[in-house]
This record gives sequence, C-alpha cells and structure tokens, in this order.
Amino acid sequence: MELFLNSFIIGFITNFLLIFVFRRYPIMTKSGWVSAGILGTLLWGSLSWKGWISVVLYLVLGSLVTKIGFKYKNKLGIAEKRGGRRGPENVLGSASTGLFLALMIKLNLANLILLKVGFAASFTAKLADTFGSEIGKRYGKNTFLITTFKKVRQGTEGAISLEGTIASLFGALLMSFVMFILGFITIEKGFFIVCFSGFAATIFESFIGATFQDKSNLSNEAVNAIQTSFSATLAILLYKFIF
Repeated sequence: MELFLNSFIIGFITNFLLIFVFRRYPIMTKSGWVSAGILGTLLWGSLSWKGWISVVLYLVLGSLVTKIGFKYKNKLGIAEKRGGRRGPENVLGSASTGLFLALMIKLNLANLILLKVGFAASFTAKLADTFGSEIGKRYGKNTFLITTFKKVRQGTEGAISLEGTIASLFGALLMSFVMFILGFITIEKGFFIVCFSGFAATIFESFIGATFQDKSNLSNEAVNAIQTSFSATLAILLYKFIF
C-alpha cells in the first residue's frame, strides 16, 4: 500500500512543479491546468513516468499542430476557441478512456498487454484526429462531408480532405511510434494494429460528427470519448484475434 501511494505522491509533486513553471505559456486555461495536473498525477501513479510522458507528448504535439495557420483559421471562424488553449473539457474528453485503462493496469484487473495496447490506441486516435482536423482546416483544398461526399466548407463537422486525411495518418504513425518507444507496444504487429485503430477511429469520428453532432446535443468532448473508446476497443480485439 505504501508503494502504491508513493507513486501517486511522486506524480502529484512532479506535476505541481511543472505546472507552476509552465502555467504562463498559452497551452491551457487555468482550469485546464488543474485538470491536467489531476490527470498527470493519476497517470504517473498508474503507469509511472512512461505513461505520464506519453500523454505530455500528446498534449505538446496536439498544441503545436493547433497553432499551425491559427490566424487563417481564426479569420474563417474555425479555429479552436480560447486561442487554442485546452480547457478541462478538452483534457477529460481526450484522456478519459486512456485514464480508465491506466487505472485498470495499475489495479491489474485484466490482461496487461491488451490494456496497454488499448491505452496506446486511445491516444493515437486523438493525436491522429487533431492532426487531421487542424491541418485539414488550414490546408484542405477540397473538403467533403464523409457521409455524402458533398463538398462543404472547411471546419464543417464530419468533413474530410485529402490533406487532412494524410495528416491524420501521420499523426497516428507518430503517436504509435511514441508508444512503441515507451514500451506500451512491444512488437511490430502491435505497432501497426495501434496505428490502424487510431486512424480508423478518426474516420469513425468524422462519421459521427457528420451524422449526429449537429443534429443532437452530442458535444465535441463526448465525440472524443467515443472515438478514443472505439480505437482502444478495436485495437484490443484485433490484437487478441491476431495473437
């Protein structure tokens, strides 16, 4: 029990110090930093520094790609709100699935290999989505609604473009590589399963956005949670079926 608690205490101290240093940078809102601190503490306590750094890298990469062409996107009214700063709803919507799996790993409640694959796939899906969305809104020359392939304006829910799709695939490859280096994926086939699941979940997310988001009260954060859960579930099933 003491070792169990110590890991969370270390996580809390580490996150508190880093947030104190970086809170002035335009990455998150004040409440977003609080949410990130809670998330970081739980991740460090559950998966040690490797789990923590994987999500930090996701947040950093996602924030950087959001800034690409921000003035142009803001002019069109399709830029992320608050100047691209992440709030608590963004943090929780993106990380709720991964956090759930991390806690399951800590408590050893299921097959650890499958849980780690699901954890990797959840954040791979979210980075792929962020890359595709932000690059597509800035550089997508022709944007189509995924359900009808009718041409629509940039930033439309459920819209896809060639440029954004390529960016999504790159984001999935990049995050899968991070997870592979950190040991959440241990074999090459696992790498491709996580990458495929993350990319497929991004396509699925576009379908949900086009079909439901503008016609219901389904929030963007809820869609993010559905997307990451889909990616994690798909990766776990594929890994279990193949191996």
